[in-house]
Amino acid sequence: MNFKEKILSYMKEEAYKPLTFHELLQEFEIESSMKKELLRALNELEDEGSIIFTRSQRYGIPEKMNLIAGTLDGNQKGFAFLRPDNKDISDIFISPVDMNGAMHGDRVIVRPMKTTEEVKSPEGKVIRILERANEYVIGTFQKSKNFGFVVPDDKKIAFDIFIPGDEFNGAKTNEKVNVKITEWPDKRKNPEGKIVEIIGDIEDTRTHIEAVLLDRKVRQVFPEDVIKEAIRVSSEGIHEQEYKHRKDLRDLNIITIDGEDAKDLDDAVYVEKINDDEYMLGVHIADVTHYVKEGRSLDKEALKRATSIYISDRVIPMLPKELSNGVCSLNPGEDKLALSVEMIINKEGKVTDYKIFESILKNRYRMTYTDVSEILENNDEELSEKYKEILPMLKNMEELSLILRRKREIRGAIDFEFPETKIITDETGKAIDVTKYERRVSNKIIEEFMLACNETVAEHYYWLNMPFVYRIHEDPDEEKMHEFSILIHNLGYTLKGSNEVHPRELQQLLLKIKGKKEESLINNMMLRSLRKAIYSPESSEHFGLAAQYYCHFTSPIRRYPDLQIHRIIKGQLNGKLSEDDYHRLSERTAIVAEQSSKMERIADEIERDVDKIKIAEYMSDKIGEKYSGVISGVTSFGVFVELENTVEGLVHISNMVDDFYIFDNEKRELFGQTSRKVYRIGEDVKVKVLNVSIAKAEIDFVFISNFTEVKMNEEKDLIEV
Repeated sequence: MNFKEKILSYMKEEAYKPLTFHELLQEFEIESSMKKELLRALNELEDEGSIIFTRSQRYGIPEKMNLIAGTLDGNQKGFAFLRPDNKDISDIFISPVDMNGAMHGDRVIVRPMKTTEEVKSPEGKVIRILERANEYVIGTFQKSKNFGFVVPDDKKIAFDIFIPGDEFNGAKTNEKVNVKITEWPDKRKNPEGKIVEIIGDIEDTRTHIEAVLLDRKVRQVFPEDVIKEAIRVSSEGIHEQEYKHRKDLRDLNIITIDGEDAKDLDDAVYVEKINDDEYMLGVHIADVTHYVKEGRSLDKEALKRATSIYISDRVIPMLPKELSNGVCSLNPGEDKLALSVEMIINKEGKVTDYKIFESILKNRYRMTYTDVSEILENNDEELSEKYKEILPMLKNMEELSLILRRKREIRGAIDFEFPETKIITDETGKAIDVTKYERRVSNKIIEEFMLACNETVAEHYYWLNMPFVYRIHEDPDEEKMHEFSILIHNLGYTLKGSNEVHPRELQQLLLKIKGKKEESLINNMMLRSLRKAIYSPESSEHFGLAAQYYCHFTSPIRRYPDLQIHRIIKGQLNGKLSEDDYHRLSERTAIVAEQSSKMERIADEIERDVDKIKIAEYMSDKIGEKYSGVISGVTSFGVFVELENTVEGLVHISNMVDDFYIFDNEKRELFGQTSRKVYRIGEDVKVKVLNVSIAKAEIDFVFISNFTEVKMNEEKDLIEV
């Protein structure tokens, strides 16, 4: 136990009463020479919000002093909710007058004004700001004669930021800017700032994408020392000793199957049918750790990024291209270093035996999802002839993947079948089409093989009782599952059970809706109702996969947890882990899990926000055009409608002028007070594009009334996307 932990443990004792600095010196019997160490530890604990220093100059635990530390989740109307660090404490409502200059995202100390036991929605007041979250803010500049304002992109920041006339730095009205806050808000005035960067004109789509990346502090450029190291390690080649101590797999017809545009090929596969009852599945993953050594510049930068980010017009990689597209990528016809898992799998899909080892391989065929699917789904003659050497293996792969899929179905794994959005851009990066990205047979083959491999590796190292990074998915929140049950009940479906839901129940629901018009809708609703999977140093069940043990092992080029796992595996395989290494790895895996979960959330947000911008760009010249769609959400302010091509827009209640509509929160529907017309999730509707804002990434629709009575020539105008 370190000094900070010792202090915290002491203060958490029931008998502890807040003490002064000198009283703590006496309690811990600390000599004069150690005063600075105690003061440093107390300051760090105070900065973290773990303890508080009172006006009477005493130190104590916030909760024991009726104070709560946490992070503010703001609202554009000025109020916020405190999300406490202690997850056992309910969220606390903070009114605008009780914010005391705090802003969305700030870490603060709050004094509850009503006890959490007596009040369902407790209220509180910010008494101290521990850490500011918004030193820099992205927004749109509005210029007046002698001053200006920046309107933040983040709607949870309730203030416009005042810009003095001498701090414009050349910015013009309607330019997207980055502003540094120089004075924080109080009850009487907005925050004040100065413009430090002009991002671009708000009419340019690229401006909004750059703003998203800048706002999330995305590291788009690699530091010079990282690039130098990448160039050096990628030019070293494979040393003779690697050929000697690794298993040589270069004679096998190992292949990769990826998208047409993929350049970072980190997984290769091989299947052999041993007999009528058994298959051998080999999953071979690029040995990135051979080039990215722990603690060096490349590794430190990779951990900061923790994941590659894939947006419509570019990839922001975790590793420089010299590695991600070069020496680490399993490019065809080249000798490559790998970490391999060979599994013997029976006809029930059970892994009966396996080996994990270091290898050297040569990718024989760089296959694409499209080509493999055309061969297996449509018996494409030209492609079958071109790849006749591996055609039997491709058919064995399909057989094995169906066996593995059936095994997962039996245990209750949830398999979402909804199509993803695919945004097609031209050579300039402009969005020219939005379509569905279908999961075809080849996608499912690779998916099943990677799942089987990840489970095998996770279980193996769990039973070895080694420090590890697991991928876990906690059981759903009961309240969210209850809301989901209400929503699907309105569509004619039910879930068994009241409090706990087994993944098999959700799987059975997905089977019932397969092929029906509401399939995509319910898939998305279910996904939003589940918790998000995270990384953890502790093993726990993966709810969605209905798996006891799971990890991410198969993508070390683009995910840091996989890279960390490879290091642990190689250390264990080569007998290089000492007792001290075990202790160090226990701390390391906790850091990696937390950082990777955080950066994955940020990457997901960026990818989602950029997709919305590009979809708005695509729809920007479609104003006035008519579409068929389905209601995907109903709120107090309007109705969300999803088109066949996955584009979603809002029919705002202010544009529903044929009646006065009332929102039923429990049923999630709007009904007309006079006409009794009801809008509910899952209904087919006809809409017209009313307005599109690329800047806000918003699409506004309006309902086309009485569509059954529309004249035939208007019916022909409907665009079926």
